Amino acid sequence: MRFAAKTGSAADQKTACLILPVYSSGALPASTKSVNSATNGLIACLLEEGDIEGKAGDALLIKPPQDARTSHDLQAERILLIGCGERKKFDRKQYRKAVRVAFGALRKTKLKDAVCFLNGEAARGTDVYRRARIAAEVWYHGAYRYTATKSADEPKPCSQTSLGLTAKSAQTAQVRKGIKHGEATGLGMDVTRELGNLPANLCTPSHLVTVARQIAKGNAKLRVEVLTEADMKKQGMGALLSVTAGTAEPAKLIVLKYNGAAKSRKPVALVGKGVTFDSGGISLKPGPAMDEMKFDMCGAATVLGVFQAIALLKPTLNLVGVIPACENLPGSKATKPGDVVTAMSGKTIEILNTDAEGRLILADALTYAQKFKPELIIDMATLTGACLIALGRHRSGLLSNSDKLAHALIKAGDAADDPAWQLPLDDEYKAPLKSNFADLPNIGGRDAGTITAGAFLSEFVGEYDWAHLDIAGTAWLSGSRKGGTGRPVPLLLEFLLNRR
Repeated sequence: MRFAAKTGSAADQKTACLILPVYSSGALPASTKSVNSATNGLIACLLEEGDIEGKAGDALLIKPPQDARTSHDLQAERILLIGCGERKKFDRKQYRKAVRVAFGALRKTKLKDAVCFLNGEAARGTDVYRRARIAAEVWYHGAYRYTATKSADEPKPCSQTSLGLTAKSAQTAQVRKGIKHGEATGLGMDVTRELGNLPANLCTPSHLVTVARQIAKGNAKLRVEVLTEADMKKQGMGALLSVTAGTAEPAKLIVLKYNGAAKSRKPVALVGKGVTFDSGGISLKPGPAMDEMKFDMCGAATVLGVFQAIALLKPTLNLVGVIPACENLPGSKATKPGDVVTAMSGKTIEILNTDAEGRLILADALTYAQKFKPELIIDMATLTGACLIALGRHRSGLLSNSDKLAHALIKAGDAADDPAWQLPLDDEYKAPLKSNFADLPNIGGRDAGTITAGAFLSEFVGEYDWAHLDIAGTAWLSGSRKGGTGRPVPLLLEFLLNRR
């Protein structure tokens, strides 16, 4: 898709389709009013006769009368009217919905191009930059289709090749900036969704390596390094290696380095859990919905999605990504409940449940990330079912040893419509992490499972400012809409772009 900032009135746009807003009451918006005049009151008539009511979610595609289209007053071949609800209630949420409905309707047509005037409408909680960014992001999110393992007779992708977003002359720079950031976000989310959706027999740790290298290819600012199991053993990563012990598929530790700022500037480190399939190991999971454990690498997929966007945007910052990638399967060499392993940090861990494996691979990855002396560390993981119970699928769980970092992430998530919710991390939550046989166990009991998992991870971050995003409820959807969501790529990109 080619996006562009378009100036001028709606009636003057030469395009296959004009996307225009209508509200459920009140006067027509300026853009819609100009087209209404050019069509001798056609839009007002449609509203009066109830063909479209202007309610949020309404959509009506019309072909202007021939006399209007052949005159100099109207250049568009089609008009797509989109209901925006009550004008006084039109906010960022309603705007996002209107754009989603508009683009969904457009994709059902064979029209090659369109000019959208929805982003020209004021919406509470937005500015022209944000509305353009949302529009580009929504386009890519809606256009994504999973086809990798489907037959060749799948429906062809949408016909559209270009989309204009309206802008006043003084706003074109902000609209273009919003488009650029929205495209990068959308494309990054596509990478994350595709990796999550791939089956685990294809999306292996080695496949994640291939994708990382594809992202870095041709980008002088981006490098990829890969540690093998032999390398991990030399580093003393006993926690990570204990998880991969039961599978024949080799584990990988993938390190991405983006150098977009001076070497003296400390990087932000992103760490993503990459369990490409989690059976639970010896502590075998129940059978129902076990197929969804292919999504247990969505933390790793998020890191790769963020780096895809960063590779496109080339911002002035330094960034490190660390991805511990492996499978967790039962086998003759698999780690057993009661085994004690030594993490890279030197701490010993009693494995009481092999299904609490994500925190084990993150423990070593968090320690390894400190080699780069980062300014701060953020990890993301589909870590605990308890987070889904606590927060559902709307907000990611957030735990941190720094309120400043936590607040910045929450603010970024709210701005990106990818929200998180901070959970406490008081010392009292570390009390269950006691073992008679090691420095700490890998589980802390049933109570506050998300928090005790975060407390476990906090033991491996040293003195660094650190935040943990539990995305078990937000990284994918179940049921008829089963599939990766691409979250929390928008939150992290918002956070990183704010730091340039």
